[in-house]
Amino acid sequence: MVEKVYTITNDAGLHARPSTVLVSTVTTFKSEILLEYKERKVNLKSIMGVMSLGIPKGASVKVIVDGDDELQAIASIDEVMKKEGLAL
Repeated sequence: MVEKVYTITNDAGLHARPSTVLVSTVTTFKSEILLEYKERKVNLKSIMGVMSLGIPKGASVKVIVDGDDELQAIASIDEVMKKEGLAL
């Protein structure tokens, strides 16, 4: 299992377009991937789950990846977070 904490830096928070890119990226992985915010966990492969969290700028979120391809998955999530200007 791999866990990583991100601080959201985008002025609009984790809004629809980058959330869609993030979800699209992780759906290709076999690992279970969860997004945790304020003690609520959702499946990062679900756009509705991600959007239901309403994550604002400055929020700390944790991504939890568990499975055979967890290292590749977390590397892809890192790339999307940086490319989309979502987190440091």
